[in-house]
Amino acid sequence: MTTWKMYRIAFRLLSPLHVGWFKQGNVQRTRPYLTGKALWGALTARLAREKGNASYAAMGQQVNDALAFSYFYPSTAPHCVTLWPWEQPQEFAWCCLNTYASTALNYAKNSAEEGSLHETEYISPSTREGEPVYLLGFVFEKAGCSLGWRDALHRLQLGGERTYGWGRVQVHTEPVETNTFWPGWTVTLTGDRPQLSPYDETVLYAHLRHSSAFSGLRGAVEPLVGRETQQAGAHGEAIAFHGLAWSPGAHLAALQRPLRVADFGLWQLD
Repeated sequence: MTTWKMYRIAFRLLSPLHVGWFKQGNVQRTRPYLTGKALWGALTARLAREKGNASYAAMGQQVNDALAFSYFYPSTAPHCVTLWPWEQPQEFAWCCLNTYASTALNYAKNSAEEGSLHETEYISPSTREGEPVYLLGFVFEKAGCSLGWRDALHRLQLGGERTYGWGRVQVHTEPVETNTFWPGWTVTLTGDRPQLSPYDETVLYAHLRHSSAFSGLRGAVEPLVGRETQQAGAHGEAIAFHGLAWSPGAHLAALQRPLRVADFGLWQLD
C-alpha cells in the first residue's frame, strides 16, 4: 500500500506575489492564497530546466504522480495561519494586500500609452505594520520519490510578474508526524492519494471539484481555467480547463465519504 509523507512548508515572501485571478476595472486582482496549481507549475518549470531538455509536460506528470499539494495561505506567523481570507476579508486585505500601478510607454510620443494605465494587486511581503508575511501549506511526498523537490523549492519564483522580481521566497521545510491537517480536517497518508476527512462542519481549504453527490455545501462555484507550459519556448500557450469547483472558504455541513488530494492540489470525492 502506498505511503505518503507530509511536510509543512513555510514560504517567507521576499517580494510581492501575484496569483492571477480576474480583472476588475483596471485592476488585475490576485487570489488571496497560492493555489496548488501555481506551486505545481513553478516546481515543474524549475525541475524541467535543471534537467536540461526535459519535457515540461512529462515533468508535470511526474510531479503530479509523486507529489500532492495543499493550497498556501498568507500569515504573519511561520507556523499557523493567523487570518483566513474569507473570515474577515476587509481586515485580511488591509493586512496582506496592496496594488502596484504601471503603464506602457509610447516612446515615439515620449508619453504613456493611452489606455494602458493599470494596477496589479499583490500579496505583500510585509504587513502595513512591518511584519513579515509567510505562505503556509503542505506538500505530500509519495514513497520512493526521487524528484529532488525539496532542494528545488529554494530556487523557486512563484506566481506572475516574475521578470520584475516578484514571487521570490525563502523556504523552511519540516516533516509532520501527525495526521492533523487544516482546522477541522484529518489526513490519511496510505493509499493511492492522500485522503481527507472532516471532524464535523467545516470549510474547504482548496477547490473542490463539483459533484451532484455533495449536499450541505454553501459557497461560491467557479470554473477552473488557466494556462500551462507544456514545452520550452511555448510559455503559457496551452489552455487547461479542470471543470467547475467550489472555492476555498465554502462551508461543508456533512460528508459521507472521504476526499482525495488530486492533481494540482484539487480536492475531489475519493
